[in-house]
Amino acid sequence: MTRFAEGARIAQSSYHIESIDSDSTKMILQMGPQHPSTHGVLRIEVELDGEIVKGLRPHVGYLHRCAEKLGERGRYTHAIPHTDRLDYLAAMTQNLAVCEAIESLLKLEIPLRVKILRVLLCELQRIASHQVWLGTHMLDLGAITPFWYCFEDRDMIQDLFEEASGARLTYSYIRVGGFCNPPPPRFYDWVRELLERMPKRIDMYEALLTKNPILIERLRGVGKISGKDAIAYGLSGPVLRASGVEWDLRVTEPYAAYDLIVPRIMTREEGDCYARYLVRFDEMRESLRLCGIALDMLREADGSWTAENDLVVPPPKEDIYNDMAAMIRHWIIGIRGFKVPPGEVYRAVETPRGELGVFLVSDGSENPYRIHYRSPCFVSLGALEKMAYGGFFSDLVAIIGSLDVVLGEIDR
Repeated sequence: MTRFAEGARIAQSSYHIESIDSDSTKMILQMGPQHPSTHGVLRIEVELDGEIVKGLRPHVGYLHRCAEKLGERGRYTHAIPHTDRLDYLAAMTQNLAVCEAIESLLKLEIPLRVKILRVLLCELQRIASHQVWLGTHMLDLGAITPFWYCFEDRDMIQDLFEEASGARLTYSYIRVGGFCNPPPPRFYDWVRELLERMPKRIDMYEALLTKNPILIERLRGVGKISGKDAIAYGLSGPVLRASGVEWDLRVTEPYAAYDLIVPRIMTREEGDCYARYLVRFDEMRESLRLCGIALDMLREADGSWTAENDLVVPPPKEDIYNDMAAMIRHWIIGIRGFKVPPGEVYRAVETPRGELGVFLVSDGSENPYRIHYRSPCFVSLGALEKMAYGGFFSDLVAIIGSLDVVLGEIDR
């Protein structure tokens, strides 16, 4: 039987017993890709001895869309919409990563106003992403109420993004040199209303969940990984910080305006599912604080919303409609693109799931020679066996949820 046929056969059910020895309790169980806790596109081959996990092999590729190769076939700006579809729950941070890499090769000077707004958008995106994680994680564990509350509040952030970019999920709002357009005037008032509402909502989430004895029983002591092992596996983000490692790219390698708006690194020492749960709660509150600082700075900041480079940044729309030279420049940038000096660069940003890195190689043409994305979810999934080994099979769902993987970012 071919591997394709084997995969098609396995995909017919959420659980499939691949092999079993009638004289022992050992078996190999195929979990997914249609199992609800694997969210549609992840298959896990679990080796069991009774109810105890003795081995685990993730199988990915069900959502592969050639994002890296497509990025190399188009112009530099054509890579931005592809990043929207990597981690589609944190598209703002994905846009920022590739734009930071391109801007580094171009040596563009980005206005402070642009940097501050990028921080604000990325921190709002972090809150929205953690709300999706919390709602779906609790749903996997059998608690349905938090799901509705989290998605209700996330919709408010999506309304803000829609007001600014016109989209609710795949924004492509952050562009090389700045933004596609300035945020509307009422955007800032809406953000202020959100920042006043959200702390009470997060307190409500915690009142529902954090001291719930059933939740504690499901998460505490489950899926543990030490700080030393987390570093050895290359983990990042909340998963790494929940193991006691103080590493956050916003602080250790600042980008955008994080040298002015400095986050506090949220850590826990336990390294289990409960610690990862608590770290993300701490991060939501910290993101609200950072958003407040960024909003105050934006109200006082002035200047351009784009870098000053006529060869890279399109002219404003009002100029395009009224000036022939501006229209021609817009057409050239949109159709032909722009040339990037030869060289290579690696830029990384701190997404809600960890370090998203972009390795970009330019040969001096309008097209990237090579684009590679360093996915934090791919690395986290590689440590799944370490966390699950020796534990109960029923705990596997809790461990997967605590990693907060997005398969669009893994299958790139």
